[in-house]
Amino acid sequence: MSDHRQSRKRRYITWGVAGVAVVAGAGVAAQTSMAATTWPAQKTFTGRAFDTCAAPSLTAMKAWHTGFYGAAAVYIGGKNRGCSQPNLTASWVKSVSTLGWKLIPLYVGAQPSCQTGSSPEKITAATAASLGAADGADAVAKASALGMKAGSPVYLDMESYDITNKACNDAVLTYVRSFDKALRAKTYRSGYYGFTSSSAKAVATATDKTDLPGNLWYALWDKTNTTTGDWPWGATQFTDHSRAHQYMVNSKETIGGVTITVDRDAWDAPVAITG
Repeated sequence: MSDHRQSRKRRYITWGVAGVAVVAGAGVAAQTSMAATTWPAQKTFTGRAFDTCAAPSLTAMKAWHTGFYGAAAVYIGGKNRGCSQPNLTASWVKSVSTLGWKLIPLYVGAQPSCQTGSSPEKITAATAASLGAADGADAVAKASALGMKAGSPVYLDMESYDITNKACNDAVLTYVRSFDKALRAKTYRSGYYGFTSSSAKAVATATDKTDLPGNLWYALWDKTNTTTGDWPWGATQFTDHSRAHQYMVNSKETIGGVTITVDRDAWDAPVAITG
């Protein structure tokens, strides 16, 4: 697979059924540093979701609320976020949540030093821990300011990189652990977006699972709406509403007279707690 994005915008420039919401405590066991904390009940969505670079207008979200998609990913922050977000405000979050949309917070943090492509913020061995802590704290602040409450997940976007480069991979895992610890310190759940051939694989196959994400959103563009049939790792990993699958990209779709180019996701994982 080719690189997806440090942002959807950068991918274009540089790289070329209705669900049901349930409240559960799923995914907690996978997050080892959470045991001593009393956590808010998790809000889980199961169904189709979409992600797109800039949060659509409220008018567009109203038009698209037909039942085909039930959740939308939004880029809440990060120095490597590529699109401005004029629509993404606390008022927008409240309004689309009232319509019935479930929201998926996505944060484009620092990227690996061995990654192809440029990024404003890069991970090095020397800065991995401090950057992770700072970015995790910033992600919580951004989510909270948008009205996404404690107990919500934040999904860290890690683009494709050479995971066979041990020094680079070790630095990434240090950064991810530090980011996740900062989230959990503020009672936000940890999630992670990455590729089955690289960044997601690094997390899923890590020998030491301490402080790694409890929810995994994997990019595998096989056009198959599933979180189980093409799951490439152990069947006992990321179970109990802790998986999402980006299965199609650059899908230009018109719903209710409004056209948006989106990526499609099969979702069975936590979503933001709003309202």
